[in-house]
Amino acid sequence: MPDKTTGQKKTTSGTQVRRQDILYIKGDRDVEISKKSVTLNDILTMECSDRQILNSIKKMHLLQIKKGGQQRYVVSVLKIISLIHERYPDVIVQNLGETDIIITYEEQKKTGKFVHFAKAAFVAVVTFFGAAFSIMAFNNDVNVTRLFEQIYELVTGQETSGFTVLEISYSVGITIGILVFFNHFGKKRFTVDPTPMEVQMRLYENDIQTTLIEDAARKGEEIDVGTADLSGGRRT
Repeated sequence: MPDKTTGQKKTTSGTQVRRQDILYIKGDRDVEISKKSVTLNDILTMECSDRQILNSIKKMHLLQIKKGGQQRYVVSVLKIISLIHERYPDVIVQNLGETDIIITYEEQKKTGKFVHFAKAAFVAVVTFFGAAFSIMAFNNDVNVTRLFEQIYELVTGQETSGFTVLEISYSVGITIGILVFFNHFGKKRFTVDPTPMEVQMRLYENDIQTTLIEDAARKGEEIDVGTADLSGGRRT
């Protein structure tokens, strides 16, 4: 019932809510968690002028993960708004983030430094030999060796030994070109722009996230308004 003296309305929890209270929520498209009991504070950043309401909503339970290993759930922001309105029906919720949030649960496993070093060394070796093979295959396809021989003989009038300034300049140029293209050497960046590898990885992640959301929606596995349970059950 509304309070005539304050113009406020009491909720079932006893907390008074002003009709003009606005809750701003923002969620990323993919959120990684490591605990099985998920609250709204785990996947959202929120702001509200009423700190008591804000703290209460942050503690609201959203999802209980029952299985171990890696699990993924797709949650619609409408489901989150519905949960908030169940407790605070007069709060206006403004969503400033994604409309669908992917929650990725993965158990934390501690690995030694040797394992990390071995993985890094393996990736470095595969990348080095893979890049070297690609460059050699390209040079062989276009017959760069024969081209350098013709250029050297045309300019100097002498036969090439196979190790001239052309080969040296070409090797140095490839190295510089790779460093400039990938925009970093070790931990040092040449510019503030993201590297081409980072751009491609973000595009790849976006494609994966879009596929997960669309597949969950088509299969009816998205946690949305009308979902039977908060463990990814199908809609009723």
